[in-house]
This record gives sequence, C-alpha cells and structure tokens, in this order.
Amino acid sequence: MRIPLTWLREYAQVPAGATAEDVMNDLVKVGFEEEDVHRPLDTISGPIVVGQVLSKEPEAQSNGKTINWCSVRVVPEGAAQTLDIDGIDPSGVQGIVCGAHNFEVGDKVVVTLPGAVLPGDFRITPRKTYGHVSAGMIASVRELGIGEDHDGILVLSTLGLDPELGTDALALLGLDDEAAEINVTPDRGYAFSIRGVAREYAHATDSVFTDPASLVTVTPSSGEGHAVDLSDDAPIYGKPGCDRFVARTVSGINPAAPTPPWMSSRLRLAGIRSISLPVDISNYVMLELGQPLHFYDAAKVAGTIVVRRAAAGETLETLDGKVRKLDAEDLLITDSTGPIGIAGVMGGASTEVSSETTTVLIEAAHFEEVSISRSRRRHKLPSEASKRFERGVDPAISAIAAQRAVDLLVELAGGTEETTSTDAGSVTPAAPVFLPLGYTSARIGIEFSQSQVMGSLTDLGAVVEKVDGGYSVAAPSWRHDLATKDDLTEEVARLVGYDLIPATLPTAPPGRGYSRTQQQRRRVVQALADSGLTEILAYPFVSKASNDTFGVAEAGAARSAVKLANPLSEEFGYLRTSVLPGLIEIAKRNHSRGFHDLALFESGLVFLPDGTLGTASIPPLGVKPSEDVLDALYDGIPYQPLTMAAVFTGKDSPAAPGHTPRAWDWADAVDAARLVADVVGVELVVTQGSHQAFHPGRAAQLSLRNGDVVGYAGELHPKLLAELNMPARSVAMEINADKVFAQAPDVIVAKPISTFPVATQDVALVVPVEIPAQAVLETLREGAGELLEDVALFDEYQGTGIPEGSKSLAFGMRFRAADRTLTSDEASAARASAVELAAERFGATQR
Repeated sequence: MRIPLTWLREYAQVPAGATAEDVMNDLVKVGFEEEDVHRPLDTISGPIVVGQVLSKEPEAQSNGKTINWCSVRVVPEGAAQTLDIDGIDPSGVQGIVCGAHNFEVGDKVVVTLPGAVLPGDFRITPRKTYGHVSAGMIASVRELGIGEDHDGILVLSTLGLDPELGTDALALLGLDDEAAEINVTPDRGYAFSIRGVAREYAHATDSVFTDPASLVTVTPSSGEGHAVDLSDDAPIYGKPGCDRFVARTVSGINPAAPTPPWMSSRLRLAGIRSISLPVDISNYVMLELGQPLHFYDAAKVAGTIVVRRAAAGETLETLDGKVRKLDAEDLLITDSTGPIGIAGVMGGASTEVSSETTTVLIEAAHFEEVSISRSRRRHKLPSEASKRFERGVDPAISAIAAQRAVDLLVELAGGTEETTSTDAGSVTPAAPVFLPLGYTSARIGIEFSQSQVMGSLTDLGAVVEKVDGGYSVAAPSWRHDLATKDDLTEEVARLVGYDLIPATLPTAPPGRGYSRTQQQRRRVVQALADSGLTEILAYPFVSKASNDTFGVAEAGAARSAVKLANPLSEEFGYLRTSVLPGLIEIAKRNHSRGFHDLALFESGLVFLPDGTLGTASIPPLGVKPSEDVLDALYDGIPYQPLTMAAVFTGKDSPAAPGHTPRAWDWADAVDAARLVADVVGVELVVTQGSHQAFHPGRAAQLSLRNGDVVGYAGELHPKLLAELNMPARSVAMEINADKVFAQAPDVIVAKPISTFPVATQDVALVVPVEIPAQAVLETLREGAGELLEDVALFDEYQGTGIPEGSKSLAFGMRFRAADRTLTSDEASAARASAVELAAERFGATQR
C-alpha cells in the first residue's frame, strides 16, 4: 500500500517536516513492514513554473518539420524576474523552440527553465537549435513524469487550472508530495486504505485520528433507487456471496470534466493511473475508505440488477476486452441482458462508463472473501478491488463510500445527486469475544494492566465491556480477523508495544527427537552430499509427457497422475510420478549456461494416485472433523513415497595438469543407488533391467532381497537425451527410499575390523553370454563360504579366444579369517569351491 503523505495528513497528525521514511519507521512499531519510498522530487527539480504563451511563430524546416518559435512570459505582468540563473532572461520572457502544436497564444503552460532537471536526469540548459537559442522547454505530461501523453504539451486549462504566472508548477501538480509504501499482510486488509493506515499511524504515535467516514453525511433516502435482487442459490461454505449492495445514482455529469491535479497526483503516488474523472473518483474513494466501488453507465443497465451465481455456458466480456467463460462458482452482477460484471473482480464492457456517460449508477457492495478470491484466481484477474475484497472489506462502510462518491461527482463533475437509493441485504454483526482476565498477560509473558487491555481494544474501535472473569469484546466492523481471544491478545501486545516483550529463549519440550524415517533420510542425504553430489529442489509439477516417460518402466503401460486444477502453466499441469524430470530440467538449464560437469540429486515425494482422489465434500470450518471424516480425507490423498534420484553428466572432476578426468558412466549411477541402501543397512540386488527412459542395454534394475523392485539406474536413453539437448551418455538413478527404509534393521551393527592380513585371488570364468554377471558373483560368494570377505567383478571380455555365445568374467576375491592368518592353500581351496559351484550351476569353465 502506497500512502501519499498529504493525504495521510488529512486524517492523522503527521508532523509537517516528517518524511516518508519517518512515517514508515512509525508504522513499523505497529507491525507493518517497510517497502519503498516514492518521491518525485528525487528525479525532478526546478525551476519549473507556470508560463503564458505570448507569441507563436511557425517555422518550416528543411527536414520537413515545422517548429514554433515562442515567447513565453514566466513572471506576472510588470513583475521582475527574481531567478538569477544563466539562461533565464531578467525580463521574465523566455524564447523557446517547441515542436508541439496543440497550444495557442494566451495558453498557460508548464515551463522548465534553465537549471531544471527532468526525470531521466534530463538537464535543461540554453541551447542553439533551428537557428534560435532556446532557453527552456514547454513540457508535456510525459516529460514531467505525470503521464504517458507525449503528443503535445500540457495546457493547464485542460486540467481546469488558471494559476498566476510564475507559480511553482511542482507544487501545483502535486509533484512536491511523497508516498511511503508498506507491506500489508493478508489478515489486515483494512490497511489497504488511507482510513486504515491513518488509524494505525495514530496508534503508533499516540496521536489523534480523524475517521474520514465520520466526515461524510449520508443523504436520507427519499425512496427506492435502482432495483437490486440478491439471489445466491449456491453459497460457498453456506455464506452468501453478497450480503449488502448499496446503489446510488448521479445524473447530469459533465463527461469532459477534468480530474483535478490534487486527485490525479495522489492517485499517481498511490500507484494508480489517472483515466477519467468518474473512474478516478471511484479509485480515490476506494483508496481513501477501503471500499471498492464500481460505476455503471446507468443508460446501459437494463432492468433489475441481480447478484447471482453463473449459469452453465455463460460468458462475459470484461473491461480489459477479453471474453471470459464463466464458472458455476463465479458470483456475477447481472441485469435483464445477462452478466455485466464479475462481482468484486472486474466489470463488464457493456455497461462501461465512457466519454458519453451523463448518468452514473454507483455500486458499493460487500462480497464474501472466498468467492472473490476463487474468481480472481480462476480468471487470472488481479485487481485493486479483488485485492481488498478477498482480504475483507468493512461491511458498514458501503453507504458512506457511495455517498462520498456522490459528493465528489457533484462537486467535480457538476452532477446532480438523486436522493433515491437502494440498500439491499443486511450484515450480521460478529458475536462478542470473551477475553478472560489475565489471559493476555499469561500468553505474552508480561503484565498488562486493565487500562492497557481495555484502552488498546477501544482504540482499535472495539466495544469493550468488563464482565465477570474478563472482558466482552465486540470487534469493529472493519476487523473481521478478530474472532478469538488469541487475536485480541495479539492486538493488545501490538498496540502496547512489541518492544516491551522480553527476549527469552523458550524451554525445549521433551520429545523423542527425529522419527526413524527422518533419521534415515538425513543420513542418506548427508552421505550423497559427502560423496560429491549436489542436492537440489525441483518443482513437483511436470508435463504429461514426462510422467508417461519416467512414471512407468514399460512404454504404453497404464499410468495415472494427479492433474492440477490451476497449474502455473499448461506445460506443467501434473504432479510428478518420478523425481527425474525435475532433476533433468535443472541439469539442462545448467548446461545451457555453461555448466557441463554435474552430479545432482534430490530427495522428494512423488504422487501415485490409486482410486478416488479427494472427498465429495469439504468439512466445515471451525469444527474438528470426526475420525471417519479424517479417514476419508486421508483415503483421498494419493500414495506419496519418498523417492531419491540422481543425474550425472560430463566428467567426475575438472581437468588439470597430470590429471585426466573420467566421464561419469552407468556404474556411478548404480553406486549412488547402492549408497542409499548401504547407509541404512539394506542389501540392494542389481540385475539387468529395462526401462523406457534408460538405454536398452545399459540399465540396471534395483531390487530388495524379498524381490520388490525399488528403482532403476544406468544410462539415459539416447533418443531422450537428444530430444532434451543433453550430453550423450548422461546417467541417472531413481530409487523408492520408503521401501528401502522399511527393510532397514533397527540397529545397524558395524562389522569388526580384522587385524589379520587379507589373501587375494582372481578368477576368470567363461559362461554363456546370457548369464548375468550378478548371478555368477552371488554364486561365487555362496560357494566360497565364510572365509570370503569380498568379491567384485573387474573385467568382462568377449572376442578372440572366447567361444561364440560366451563371455569371460573376471572377479577379484578377498579372503580373510577372523582368528588367524590364512594360508594360500586355504584361500585356494575356498576359491576352488566357489568355481565348482559356478561350474555346476552355469557350466562355467576357468579361462
């Protein structure tokens, strides 16, 4: 929220010399956050004055342009020029070259004299151009930074101004004002108004606040105004979409009446562009009182206004020129022709106020927050009105805001107030909240006196009564967020002063620490990071194609995924069924920026729906759901196993003198998966596998000893890498960590370290080519017996000397005894036993 200081001073006692920074410092005391300062004088400086064109002599130029050589008086007739700056004529008349043609002799204009600086650090100096010395410039609104019009210069009479010559134009146009910008949290929607901020400033400085609403006198109604029907047959959570609708009419307005500079400058500082007087008045009242208004061209509204939900197939062309397909949840403003606006979000083009409008119908309504918020998100239509409605608007201000708009239309547009009015619906005041005596002190940790509690809540605008055991507090209509005793406690602490709350460290409650799964996850993540991988966090939103490719091993197999109702973009419209798409996308982005050697991993959830998602209805707010309702909610949530994945591209280390880096290969992906299991004490079975996202011959299937398949590892499919513009032979792994963790022992017992030497022997076996190396390795381990400490494959060979259809597998075997030094005969005997079992099972022969 941007707060012009001149506007704030009308309702709060802001010191004359206070800056925007001072105001923000005071507002921080009552819980607001500083955002920015908006000060036009930081980019523009004088002398910039009001001048009058005395002569205008057109001169055609050789380049085809026609310029005007002008004499402009910049001091009153007969007065002396008091500015002593190089280039300013002592006579008070400046010679200026101007390329615009939208002014005449006698017009009063804004003149930037030598020494002035315009936005963009454009400095005004006398300069020779088109055969004349131009000592200044006649300015346009764009050059002054108050608009975008650059086709002609600013003629002050078009703004309804006739100031004295030599008047400071910066003050005249409101450029000497400044605005403080604060961040407004969602629970404090009342602060999206000068009214709300002025009240908070008074709280912060213990000064007097004048409520702008109290300065408006609502004209008594002489009869029923425009007919309005509130008809919500499908309320959300049982709350009607509109519970109050005020309609007022002003006739005979001058559609060409200009917006006065004081109003346009305040709107500009508040971040809203000046459009036309009626539109500017509606925005001005919204910023001042916090009540969004909508103005209709009364001649274009046909019949009764009906506030209702949208019907199937209805559409509406909104003010931005787009035709929108309406949803059954959308709350609409309609007349006999159909929809004329999405309530609280944006009006329709058919009833828009235009330059021909002479009678304005004013809408000041109170809409339900959830309904407005959903429509705004559904149609991607953020607006100043919806920003306020979805955070809560004071329902008691509607008639006052409408009257304020009526008064401004009468005063500035020459309209006539029609005394008939409509005030449909009614708002039920919130029930009083009981605040127990001493509750605030106990909750905050410091002692609050009765006067502090009652005084703070009364200053908020609440009605506070002392009752048995505490206080009965009726929150003001603009504070719908004060619904519990804790809300009231927070307000007391905020207004008395957060700085009074002592800084004490809380005592940690006793507990059992991390759960078993949390401990396992942290150990695995730390182990992967320690091994040189970099942890990343990707969005869980992916495309349908990514889920189809990575979500199932077999191409074309049945797959289900959760489709997002409101995705960030249609390209990422599903929740992921695999972690790899996000990892690969991040690797791809790094490659496009010159980082090619990557080892990335992520630990996150995937979403695997099975059955019905969600529930038929949502439990009501403010009531603890029953166990059956909670069970139904949990049943509607998709299975979300913890999954770990890694992607490797490029080399394992940077090149250096005397060091040749090694390219990552499928074995690194398998090792990363093995590490996940090893850290929690689970043995992973690695066999030849097949997955559509992986290379047909360089993929491993990862299984547990019980046969459950928990993942895949290996080289990604060449076609997939080509489509993604990724380096060839990039490798990856993905493993279901939840299944691995479930098989982990409660206690991982470290193996004792033997002090006896190891005996190593190698063996090369020739086996049929279709026999997996892992099967041979497991057989050697079984056949060697308890003396075998480790066995590992270190070579595979097919070619000369090996029969057709066979391959040679070379294994390194390590033998060690726990209680003695092994002899070579004992190691050889264990090796021979292992070879014998391999020969028996696979027909293996030693090479």
